[in-house]
Amino acid sequence: MNSAGDHFTTDATTGIGHNRRRLTAVAAGVAATLALGGLAAVSAQDADAATPATRGAAAVADTPIGFGAGTTGGGNATATTVTTLAAFQAAVAGDSAKVVKVSGLLSLTGQVDIGSNTTVLGVGSGSGFTGGGLRLKEATNVIIRNLAISKPRKPSDGVTVQESTRVWIDHNTFSADRDHDKDYYDGLLDINHGSDNITVSWNKFADHFKGSLVGHSDKNASEDTGHLKVTYHHNWFSNVYSRVPSLRFGTGHFYDNYVQGADTAVHSRMGAQMLVENNVFRDTKIAVTTSRSSDVDGYAVLRGNDLGGGATEISQTGTFTKPPYAYTAEPASSVVASVTAQAGTGKL
Repeated sequence: MNSAGDHFTTDATTGIGHNRRRLTAVAAGVAATLALGGLAAVSAQDADAATPATRGAAAVADTPIGFGAGTTGGGNATATTVTTLAAFQAAVAGDSAKVVKVSGLLSLTGQVDIGSNTTVLGVGSGSGFTGGGLRLKEATNVIIRNLAISKPRKPSDGVTVQESTRVWIDHNTFSADRDHDKDYYDGLLDINHGSDNITVSWNKFADHFKGSLVGHSDKNASEDTGHLKVTYHHNWFSNVYSRVPSLRFGTGHFYDNYVQGADTAVHSRMGAQMLVENNVFRDTKIAVTTSRSSDVDGYAVLRGNDLGGGATEISQTGTFTKPPYAYTAEPASSVVASVTAQAGTGKL
C-alpha cells in the first residue's frame, strides 16, 4: 500500500509441525480485544523479574504475543490443503472457521481476499505466493503463517490489512528485489484504514524499498485515530530501504527486531506513539525518526537498543512506555542470534 508524503509516493491498493518451544511470555490468553491501559502490563524489566528462569530465551510461540493476542484464526478446524490458485481462492472465502494449507509457490496478479476466522499456513519453507499477495478487508480473527510472499507488483502489497482486527502475521518471508524502480513493487506488509490489534512476529523482510506501512495517509485521522495498535517483535529486516515500520496515528511496540541496511528504519509520524525496545540496527542511516515527511511529528520512547551507529531524530518523547499485555523482551545482545536462527519460513 503506497502513500503520499513518504520518501516516495505510491497509490492505494486494490484487488481481488513442529519443534515448538514456548515464547517467554509471562501470561497467556490475553483478551482478544485489548484497550490501552486495560490490562496490567509486564515490561522488559518487570518480566525479567517475574520469570528469571526464562530470561533472554526467545522461542517460537503457538499463540500471538502483543496487541494481536487472542487471535485464533480457524482454530481446530480440519485443514484443507490446496495446490492451485483457484482452489486457494475458494478455500479462504467466507467467514466460517477454516485452516487452509498452501503447498507450492502460486503465481498471481493482484490480491486474494481472506475471510474472517481463517488460518493460512504454508507447507515447508517455500510455499506461498509470487507476483501479488493477500488482502484482509473488513475481516477479523485471521492468522497468516509460514508463507513465502515475493515480488508483489504495484498496486498490490504482499499482505494488506484493511479495516480488520485481531490478526497474527508470523514466520513468513516477504521479499522482492531492489533492481527495479522503487515503485515497481508495492509494500511488503501494509496495515491501514483503522485496523487494530495486530501482531507481526518472527517474519523476514528482505530486498525491498517499502517494508511495512501502518496508516496509509496523513489525511486519514478520523478513521485511524485510536486504532492501528500493532506489535512487531523478532522480525528480521534485511536490505529494506524504509518503513521499518512507518506508523501514522496509531500505537506501535517494536521490540527485539533486527534491522540491517535501512536508510530510514522506524518512523513515527502524525502523532503516532512508538515504544522502540531492545532492537539491533546495523548499517542503518536513521534508526528512529519522529520528524520526517509529514506535517505533524510522531512520538517515540527508546530503551535498550543497539543502534550500531545509526542516528536518531526524536523531536517528541512519547508517553507509551508500558504496553497493556504481558511480554518479555530479550536483551539486544541476543537478538541477532535469535532472529537470524528463527525468523522466516520453515521454522515452525
